[in-house]
Amino acid sequence: MTVTTARTASEVVDWRRRVFALYAAVRQADDPEEAHELWRIERDDLMARHPATPLLSSDRLLFEGLPIAPYDAAWRFELPILPAEAGGFEFATGTDGVVPFERVGVVEIPDAGTLDVWRLTTYGGGLFIPVRDSLAGQPDGTYGGGRYLIDTIKGADLGSDSERGTIVLDFNFAYNPSCAYDPAWACPLAQTGNVLSFAVPVGELYDVR
Repeated sequence: MTVTTARTASEVVDWRRRVFALYAAVRQADDPEEAHELWRIERDDLMARHPATPLLSSDRLLFEGLPIAPYDAAWRFELPILPAEAGGFEFATGTDGVVPFERVGVVEIPDAGTLDVWRLTTYGGGLFIPVRDSLAGQPDGTYGGGRYLIDTIKGADLGSDSERGTIVLDFNFAYNPSCAYDPAWACPLAQTGNVLSFAVPVGELYDVR
């Protein structure tokens, strides 16, 4: 049991190491569209071949790539993090106990709405920005529980400017949490302040089953 647990832990470490390296390459790229193609290729490779993939064995047999929409530059923004009312929520996991989140700000999406910006108040204190749009749960739409734009504690970080107080949000990089593919995972999903009333047709999509 100890050997198996250690091997699994090492696999997860390697997964996260590769994700961190991938997003570092994305941030360094001069062309966001080329960076997006790199992101797509690497995510397909991780999902198909990595031992820590959330894909179930039955789904890996027929896997031909994630359903990711073509890049659309109109969905890329660099936005200030604005003040927001204090708030928070707690998320119960099966392995990490209760994980608390604190609202630290809000971003205004031009002509679209706002999204809450959350901070994990334990182990690392990363930023977390999920999003759920009107395509959630629809055929050929997006995952019903919402997707992740930013999850810095797991490496999903598109860049920020601490002096200007801005953060890069590119909806083309929105991705499904692991629980979209394996119900054994427990994933914090979009809260009320992270729900948009319109369609976000870019990023990783989802085949309703």
